[in-house]
Amino acid sequence: MKKSLVFGSLVAALLMVGCSQKSGNVGTSSAQDSTANQGVSQGYVGGRDNFVNLEERIQYVEGGLQNVFFNFDQFVIRADMQNVVDNDANVLKDVSAAPLSVRVEGNTDEWGTDEYNYALGLKRAVAVKEALVAKGVSESKIVLVSYGESKPTCTQKTRECWAENRKVTFKMLP
Repeated sequence: MKKSLVFGSLVAALLMVGCSQKSGNVGTSSAQDSTANQGVSQGYVGGRDNFVNLEERIQYVEGGLQNVFFNFDQFVIRADMQNVVDNDANVLKDVSAAPLSVRVEGNTDEWGTDEYNYALGLKRAVAVKEALVAKGVSESKIVLVSYGESKPTCTQKTRECWAENRKVTFKMLP
């Protein structure tokens, strides 16, 4: 059951990322289109930071993002995490011109059923997404996924370890 939920969540996330709209100008191209495509293949080269390739930009951005932690059985962003969300929003706004999206990944500890934890992880991801959008991050660049308890970063059976798994993480997508 747990594997089928993980697989279903991953398939849904891939479908959302992979299904983009095509432009109405089929068969026509312009210098602007050619320049945009060149930027995607060679990476982001603009803004304050000039990066040679997209992978370098992704590593830089992911290095600036911080996890957002939650209390037990909660999806409301804690007061002590507001500065973290502010920082994450600033990092993501800085790359809004780059051809990147961000996957907001909700995670939980092992307490509760698989179904409950997937729902809680999604609520956490939605809460962070709403906070980022309220701070100016483009909603169209955000993809949500819930891993529930399926991707723990800490596997010890302690309160500290469980607390470490109650979070939202970020993954940059080209």
